[in-house]
Amino acid sequence: MTRREEREQAFVLLFEKSFDSETEIAELYDFAVENEAITGSEFVKNIVCTAWENVADIDTVIEKYSKGWKISRISKVALAVLRLAICEIKYYDDIPVGVSINEAVELCKKFAAKDDSVFVNGILGSVSRDAD
Repeated sequence: MTRREEREQAFVLLFEKSFDSETEIAELYDFAVENEAITGSEFVKNIVCTAWENVADIDTVIEKYSKGWKISRISKVALAVLRLAICEIKYYDDIPVGVSINEAVELCKKFAAKDDSVFVNGILGSVSRDAD
């Protein structure tokens, strides 16, 4: 499985988690693998668990750069993409920031509304500039 496919699976799990506040993310991962909804990998499991363990910090970053948009106003698709990308930027030094941003934009183009990719790119660009 390619890293792009792994990111897509991680995105799907984070998106699903936004509708399920009771089930732990590791349980969602295990259930999805058992039911062959995803192939799964160590990267997928690690990144979704890392993202969810740090979701409060990640959401603080999103709100900081979304210029007045509260988390509740951001589409669930864009929010899942942002959580995944910011997790990569903040917690995975081995992944180039540019790759994380590009992959997030591509996920938005595939799954989100037309303007979401521009919104996500803008937020991640700001996060990237401040991270340098």
